[in-house]
Amino acid sequence: MSVVLSVDPTAALPALRLRAWHLGDAEALVAAHRDPAMRRRLITVIDSEADARRWLDEQRRGWAAGTRFGFAVLADDGAGFGPPVGHVGVKLKDDGAAEVGYWTAAEARGRGLASRALETAVRWVLAEGSAPPVARFELFHAADNSASCRVAERCGFGLEAVLPAQPPVFPTEGHLHVRGGRARP
Repeated sequence: MSVVLSVDPTAALPALRLRAWHLGDAEALVAAHRDPAMRRRLITVIDSEADARRWLDEQRRGWAAGTRFGFAVLADDGAGFGPPVGHVGVKLKDDGAAEVGYWTAAEARGRGLASRALETAVRWVLAEGSAPPVARFELFHAADNSASCRVAERCGFGLEAVLPAQPPVFPTEGHLHVRGGRARP
């Protein structure tokens, strides 16, 4: 499936393009994952091109199965769309819910990319991206990640629970934010 989603620019924010990840994105993926702040927040570690290729193959398999939609987020830098500067993913679960997640490369943070990309991906899933329809979207993040809390709030995800730490994978408390979905006719 070849899906490309566009987000129009605003007076202060660049246009965005969301598309499936490509093998040619491996270098940008490795570069983004060198950021210590991002490495503290993510479960998946991508240290090499081989790690990137495995991750990219997992994204491709998710699209092929219709169970996981991973979007590379590209921003218009004034000269066109450069390499990916972020990621937003939607993973369909067996219980009718979908788990969403995202990250933004260090050089692109604080520019509204994550919330605009997340909202675009959620709207796509609601409009046409999943069968059966998603009844509930779930967003998890570390409790001390205030930037992710702001993204969740901007996108209409309410805080449902504070989750206890579950070391070693989740070493600190977490937040579960939830947003309702809707059934398509």
